[in-house]
Amino acid sequence: MKIVYNAIKILFFTCLITSPAFSQTEGPLGDLFMAKEGALAHYSSYDSTGGNADFKRIEPGQTLVLANHKGAGVLRRWWLTIAPWNLVDVHRSLIIRCYWDGEKEPSVEVPVSDFFGMGFGEWKDFQSTPLNMTSGGYNSYWPMPFHRSAYITVENRGTTPVSSFYYNIDIRTYNKLPKDALYFHAQYKQERTVAGKPLTILQTTGRGHYVGTLISMQPRQGNHLGYLEGDEIIFIDGEKNPSIIGTGTEDYFSSGWYYNTGEYSAPYHGATVKDDSGRINTYRWHIEDPIPFKKSFRFDMEHGGTNDMPGVEYTSVAYWYQDHPGPSFPALPKNLMPHSQTMTPSIEGESLLTQARVTGGQLRVQETKGFKGTWGNDSHLWWVEAKPGDKLTIPITAPEAGTYELIGFFTQARDYGIFRTSVNGKLAGHLFDGFSTDVVPSGPISFGTVPLQKGTNQVVIEIIGKDARSAGYSDGYLVGIDGFHLEKQ
Repeated sequence: MKIVYNAIKILFFTCLITSPAFSQTEGPLGDLFMAKEGALAHYSSYDSTGGNADFKRIEPGQTLVLANHKGAGVLRRWWLTIAPWNLVDVHRSLIIRCYWDGEKEPSVEVPVSDFFGMGFGEWKDFQSTPLNMTSGGYNSYWPMPFHRSAYITVENRGTTPVSSFYYNIDIRTYNKLPKDALYFHAQYKQERTVAGKPLTILQTTGRGHYVGTLISMQPRQGNHLGYLEGDEIIFIDGEKNPSIIGTGTEDYFSSGWYYNTGEYSAPYHGATVKDDSGRINTYRWHIEDPIPFKKSFRFDMEHGGTNDMPGVEYTSVAYWYQDHPGPSFPALPKNLMPHSQTMTPSIEGESLLTQARVTGGQLRVQETKGFKGTWGNDSHLWWVEAKPGDKLTIPITAPEAGTYELIGFFTQARDYGIFRTSVNGKLAGHLFDGFSTDVVPSGPISFGTVPLQKGTNQVVIEIIGKDARSAGYSDGYLVGIDGFHLEKQ
């Protein structure tokens, strides 16, 4: 018994000696059970009369103040939801702005859905560590510190009244924060690619670190995804040669092979939109790998292998922390709606019926009423009974000589063919596949920039085949033309 007792005593003291010290950061919930400094300040849209109308109305042109907090603190949680819901005009026209420590220009200025991680003004569930959306509830957990004050607003720049805007903002308050606590920033940009020039996602000066990127992309070449060949190129502290050069757009966003397995969301990266039109909304959060800078930071993104995919619509949100003062943000574009929803043909297809000629088949005008989507004048120029090798020649008039982006608007359906396009005898753009499971308008399809002479120019469409999914449909080479648009470069 004495031997056993001594063994137990030795084991007991051995445990005392070898047991590790307590760590406050151990486990995914860390030191949640430890006493907390400071307090919690809560701002919300609650009904101050004691009723149940716990929302605010925001008329077009109106700005609503969400929080006007005095003192030091960190915004830790931000939730909101909106009615009418699932409306692009609302999601893209409500502008969130955050002003830290009395600054006159905002450190955050982003349309509401983009700020919370969803591009194109979409309304869609996804999950990530700092941002998510579920059943129309947007959530942000980006920590947003300030030393003296926080002033947060939302402006309705659209034409639709927001009947119900619900929100909750939770701020941890402190007597003071460390001097090196950096300010949270988020900046929105919207542009279309130009041949030979990369996109600049962010360019700033000061001291800080970069923590996240959201990009929404839509080509005007149908579902052609070659723009994803573009690499990220990052310059730090004024260097002439970039510190970081990537291997492809989807590679930067921690995916691969043009997102070929479709949509997903993960804690630090995801692709929450990928559809047949070639639209992609994708995010990456540099939570485990923030990119520090001491003097300046520039983040460029190529399009295509050598910046050779003009006409792709990009919108982006850059998320980062830095000291003050920082450079002013560029002005928001006047039109925040996706170009694919706002651009329409300036040359209607049906108006070309008497001017166009074909080598095979027949041209007609068909009404499109009753089909899903919108066509100009509810009709399109319809090329029927044609076969591979047949050509349709269309005269297009340019007001002056120069370089133009040629944009076409077509119809897609199960029995529509694949065609290629040339302008004045030179191939333009990529093949267009007219297949779709429904009868729908294609939206704007870019054939790139082309030189045009003043007056009449010849656009030729040649049928080359049909999608394998179109097999079994007797008229599998149909072509529908809603119209064209010329955009001077």
